[in-house]
Amino acid sequence: MGILTDDMKRVVRQQRMGFMATVCPDGSPNLSPKGTATVWDDDHLVFADLGSPVTIENLGHNPACEINVVDTFLRKGYRFKGTAEVLTGGELFDQIHKAYATGSHGIRRSGLPAERYVLMTVTKAAALVSPGYTPGKTEEAMREEWTGYWAEVQKANS
Repeated sequence: MGILTDDMKRVVRQQRMGFMATVCPDGSPNLSPKGTATVWDDDHLVFADLGSPVTIENLGHNPACEINVVDTFLRKGYRFKGTAEVLTGGELFDQIHKAYATGSHGIRRSGLPAERYVLMTVTKAAALVSPGYTPGKTEEAMREEWTGYWAEVQKANS
């Protein structure tokens, strides 16, 4: 059995947006959104590099990374720690490229061009839960609150 549970996989596949932290050469953190983040298998996450030069450079110096994925309505998600490698060719690259192009392997089809993919080996995973749950708020109440909030934001921006 791998590190990624069925619920972790569900959240990652549904949200599709994760934030990846890497370490810059000077030791400072870099946080970058990854809109193509998804599950590759029971121990790996993957995303298409569509414009992540700092992330790619940082991984070349230090493969340590973390991806956080959160359901914005439930305010719950997961943090995934591990190491990542940049794939630019080879059999695994071809498999991932085909999965993104065709929508196979549980990956949502993407017509966006990617010349590189980042494969993260997850070594540790943990739940993320908003402090908003502390007073005993239920998932249903949290979803209702944030659904209303985002509806107001959308209305204000229309």
